[in-house]
Amino acid sequence: MSKQLNPFHLAVPVNNLQECRKFYGEVLGMKEGRSSDHWVDFDFYGHQFVIHYSPEKTKLHYNPVDGDQVPVPHYGVVLSMEDWKELAERLEKANVEFVLEPTIRFKGKPGEQATLFFLDPAGNALEFKAFADMSSLFKK
Repeated sequence: MSKQLNPFHLAVPVNNLQECRKFYGEVLGMKEGRSSDHWVDFDFYGHQFVIHYSPEKTKLHYNPVDGDQVPVPHYGVVLSMEDWKELAERLEKANVEFVLEPTIRFKGKPGEQATLFFLDPAGNALEFKAFADMSSLFKK
């Protein structure tokens, strides 16, 4: 497999396009790209992320991970530790309610990581994480 990291494309359903457009654009600070009456795309840390109108709110399931109940499905980006801390502060200032507060998971184990979870206005779960040592991303 190539070592070059290519941008991913992810499209998620949202039941209120304008509310989610504001959330991703203003709260998360994502730059808006193309759009229509039914979808909006964003620069999601260099990846193409698209919200698509869907009349139903997202339904989640929860699985146990390191003592926490993690919402599934979820998506997000692995950030540098500095960017992760900045995002956590931005979310706290915007009074975003966390599903799982910013924390360090797997302390002292392979894959130790900073993580946080929250929901967008449509109920989609997002996780952002960071590693002090990025080479431990896939460590067992």
